[in-house]
Amino acid sequence: MPDRTSDGADDRTDDPACTSDVSGAACGGQISHALSRVARLHRIAAGKLLRRTGLYPGQELLMMRLWTAGPVRQSELIKSMDLDPSTVTKMLQRLDHAGYVKRSADPEDRRAVLVEATRESCALRWEVGDAWTDLEDHTLAGLDDTERTELARLLAKVEENLCKETEACPERRTEGRLLRDGT
Repeated sequence: MPDRTSDGADDRTDDPACTSDVSGAACGGQISHALSRVARLHRIAAGKLLRRTGLYPGQELLMMRLWTAGPVRQSELIKSMDLDPSTVTKMLQRLDHAGYVKRSADPEDRRAVLVEATRESCALRWEVGDAWTDLEDHTLAGLDDTERTELARLLAKVEENLCKETEACPERRTEGRLLRDGT
C-alpha cells in the first residue's frame, strides 16, 4: 500500500528509490524490483563465469546434485530441481552428449531411468566450484563479514516468506523448517 501524505496524496514520488529509471508499477515494490534486478544480474554473471566450464546456468546445479547424490532416478532428479520435466530432460540430453552424465535403466524398475555423473565430469566439479567461488567474490565485493552475515540472514527470511506464500519450496520438510541437502 503506498504511503499517503496528510492530504491523502500518494507520497511515493518523493521516495528516492522511485527514480525515473524505475517503472511506475515497481514504485509499489522497490525491494521486489531490486531483487528482480539482482537475480537477473547474478544469473548473467554466473553464465559468464560458467562459460569457461562449458556449462550453461542451471546445468551446474543439476551436476552438483548428481555429484552429491550419486545415481538417482530421473523422476526424483526432476522433483529435486523443481523445474519443468522437459527442461531437465533437455539439460540431461546436453550433459549426456557432452559426456558428463550417464543414463541407464534402473535395475530395480526397468521402466525408471537412473542418472549419474560420469568420471569425465569429476574435473568439471572443481571448475564449477571455482566459478561459484568467483561468483560469490564478485557478488559480495565491498561487503564486510558482518554485512555478509546480515545479508545471508535477511535473504533466508525473504526466502522463507516466499516459500510460505508460494508453497513452491521442494526442500520444505516437517514442522515448517526449511532443510537443505538433508540437513
